[in-house]
Amino acid sequence: MRSRTLGTTGPTVSALGLGCMGMSALYGQADRTESIATIHAALEAGVTLLDTGDFYGMGHNELLIGEALREAGPGARDDAVISVKFGALRDAAGGWSGYDGRPAAVKNFLAYSLQRLGTDHVDVYRLSRLDPEVPIEETVGAIAEEVQAGRVRHIGLSEVGAETIRRAAATAPVCDLQIEYSLFSRGIEKEILPACRELGIGVTAYGVLSRGLLSGHWTRDRELGAGDFRGASPRFSGENLERNLDLVDALRKVAEQKGVTVAQAAIAWVLSRGEDVVPLVGARRRDRLAEALGALDVTLDPADLAAIEQAVPADAVAGERYPAALMAHMDSERG
Repeated sequence: MRSRTLGTTGPTVSALGLGCMGMSALYGQADRTESIATIHAALEAGVTLLDTGDFYGMGHNELLIGEALREAGPGARDDAVISVKFGALRDAAGGWSGYDGRPAAVKNFLAYSLQRLGTDHVDVYRLSRLDPEVPIEETVGAIAEEVQAGRVRHIGLSEVGAETIRRAAATAPVCDLQIEYSLFSRGIEKEILPACRELGIGVTAYGVLSRGLLSGHWTRDRELGAGDFRGASPRFSGENLERNLDLVDALRKVAEQKGVTVAQAAIAWVLSRGEDVVPLVGARRRDRLAEALGALDVTLDPADLAAIEQAVPADAVAGERYPAALMAHMDSERG
């Protein structure tokens, strides 16, 4: 397994990380046994970075990861780098009611995460979305106190813009920014990615397959199950879906000429963006994980990259990446 470092101050991790959200929430039903087997397969393959959020399945995802690490045997926790997002406020019906980045909330959320994960520390801790009522300096400062106490190893950020990144980095060392980055989501290239590189902050890229659109396995007639948030996602709706799958078909031709799958081409493209970018793959099954890991063996030369860019131009995707109500919370999307 190749490795990359999360910024100049962060840990060394596997070149691909495992995003565990779909094992507990937002993509419909998942098989618990297969989810744990997938985590074990990732660990056995040398994947060290496990990404979660304390609000994924109302704590279910953290409990799942804790169970998987215990079952994996002695040393598994020490080898793993657990990245946790916090701050999202939920209700019993599954709704979203904002974000809480107050210092007292930081300490409260962390205490519950440590209990669910069954560990004495979180490796990377980050606010999932900026709380507009709390200066980022206060939130990051509270996480820095937990670093001093040994309960957090590194401070991360999530879905914030360049100005917020600079303010956070001036408060305490920040190892990485977690943000969506894929062939379909390239907005960070204008200001956010340059700011991160200027400050020595790595990028943990989620949504590298655009929640399945770029997997090569999505079909136009696919029916989504109950609880799958993609049913409300603009990119999966109506004419947007048709246009986006046309782009996938164009990418498929490039991938076939290269002798790889669509998913492998899409992941390899993100890997090619720089050694400071670590893609997260949201595999819920071992076969999907194995396919994703195959991207590590794909080398894209300049001709390959040009062909991919021609197949999927930077601004060609149809639809926003979240519904309007959720986009309103994205500091990363504000001009």
